[in-house]
Amino acid sequence: MTLTRRAFVASTGLAAAGLAAPAIAQSKVEITYWQYSFPVKETAINALIPVFEKQNPGIRVRHETFPYANFNTKVAVAVPAGSGPDVVNLFYGWIPQYLKGGYLQPLPAGVISPAAIEAEFFPLVQAAKVNGSYYALPTAVRSLALFTNRKLFREAGLDPAQAPRTLAEYRDLAIRLTRRDASGNITVAGSTMQPSGQHVNWIREVLVRQFGGTPYSADFRKVTYDSPAGVAAMRWYLDLIRRDRVGFPDFMTDDVTAFRAGRAAMTIDGSFRLAALNGQKELDFGVAELPEHEGRRANFASFWANGITRNATGARAEAAARFVAFLASPDVMGVWLEKVGELPARKAVGLTPANLAHPQYGPFIRGLEYASATAFVDELGQRQVLLDAVDDAVASNRPAEEVVRRMAQREQDVIDAFYAH
Repeated sequence: MTLTRRAFVASTGLAAAGLAAPAIAQSKVEITYWQYSFPVKETAINALIPVFEKQNPGIRVRHETFPYANFNTKVAVAVPAGSGPDVVNLFYGWIPQYLKGGYLQPLPAGVISPAAIEAEFFPLVQAAKVNGSYYALPTAVRSLALFTNRKLFREAGLDPAQAPRTLAEYRDLAIRLTRRDASGNITVAGSTMQPSGQHVNWIREVLVRQFGGTPYSADFRKVTYDSPAGVAAMRWYLDLIRRDRVGFPDFMTDDVTAFRAGRAAMTIDGSFRLAALNGQKELDFGVAELPEHEGRRANFASFWANGITRNATGARAEAAARFVAFLASPDVMGVWLEKVGELPARKAVGLTPANLAHPQYGPFIRGLEYASATAFVDELGQRQVLLDAVDDAVASNRPAEEVVRRMAQREQDVIDAFYAH
């Protein structure tokens, strides 16, 4: 990968950002960095490491990746055994579980100023702050947007420049864009309907709010979507599958495969998908802000962040802190946006006129203005509750009221179990 941003200065902007570089002895220090396997992110890190090492000749970084499915298991085995990474890339929703396992140490305030973080980063980054200390810091943040297949719009006689602005328009277009064979089987989905993709967040953090509810209490200890608004949101979503039949879970294996194959006209996904889709030259797609409902706009924001494990001590801890600060620098964020498609975590880097007006980045960045971030206690467990609920609803045709009631109770049990221990 060729870095197209202006060559990094030796400080990588850390001093201006309030992220000071610690002193590192001239003797060589090697640190290990872990992230889950995601090709464009791997390529980006592999290109950034030599830049960091050139600026920090006393430090070497070993980059290792593992499949997403067993990433947390690898961390849970390695760190308590005194091996594994010095710096780990983790989803913000995993931080409570990582702290419960004792895997992380606080980021050193002398190197990474909490005041600078709170002044310069998007507010959702404060989800990485626990009991006054930050335990991880992101390069980028994410939000959701609507992806449309412009070729399929044109073939259906629709204007590809006119993405649906409301949920009613979304449903209408999804019905019109769905294609079936002579037996009635879907050959082109009007919309992907994949809870295991980003629909888990679209349902919980977007649709529930757009129908007038809230998914959780202010302290995130109580599930609150077991309400008329939550039921209405779930019913609207399930109707697309069960009544309108515009798509169904696992069509073409998953939502990403279906959209990339030209077999889905619309899909909800994150900004991180841009790099892969742009690499598929024959795919003519557009990006728009999520449809609103009755004037209510909502979005879901999240981030992956870099934390320092408890195993990094002495010179390795100092080197790890410098690497985390480097990955959170403005120049790295600019490269990350261009090469990975994830949004800069710093407001000044993300909220530029050019980015806001960009046909692909713009909808995501504008969505951050009204996005919410869930404070998970067990992201994987809470996520699975919703996936199971939708799967059961599709298989059993269970009424939306019962789907939501059962789902809410199961998720409340997950939350209560965390705080009980």
